[in-house]
Amino acid sequence: MSRIGRLPVEIPSGVEVKVDGSTVAVKGPKGQLSRELHPDMQIEVVDSTVVVTRPSDQKQHRSLHGLTRTLIANMVQGVTQGYQKNLEITGVGYRAQMQGNKLVLSLGFSHPVEVVPADGIEIEVPRPTQIFIRGINKELVGQTAANIRDLRPPEPYLGKGVRYQGERVRRKAGKAGKAGK
Repeated sequence: MSRIGRLPVEIPSGVEVKVDGSTVAVKGPKGQLSRELHPDMQIEVVDSTVVVTRPSDQKQHRSLHGLTRTLIANMVQGVTQGYQKNLEITGVGYRAQMQGNKLVLSLGFSHPVEVVPADGIEIEVPRPTQIFIRGINKELVGQTAANIRDLRPPEPYLGKGVRYQGERVRRKAGKAGKAGK
């Protein structure tokens, strides 16, 4: 059996999980999430845990077993603690600021870049070179952070651009120049 799939998902107090066929709805203190999962996976709420079982040992069912359990665990964690991604901006004149609910980025282009967050995503700019992205949906938080990073990924020569906090950029040497003259 899948080592991840066979682990039950603990349901903390204050969290409510409803299973209707292949749809799982999780409601907690930070909000509620709902997701349609693969119909072959059997999902049951037993006491204060969610148990996922698979119908057979086919390759597809083995793959879906751990995935289904992890998606449910991410939903439970999202409605209790939430998720956060931190971005850093490096470069002279590169900065971020909030205007209403829009994130406005100056990234060396001839125009400022505006990013409107999706529903359920909260963006905070404590300093002009830091961006915090928060939400209860792990996929949406990660995708929003990736989209902002893709606007100006860190380049290898000077390291300028938008990067995840703690991300190490592999640097390259510049031009060698002429040595003999």
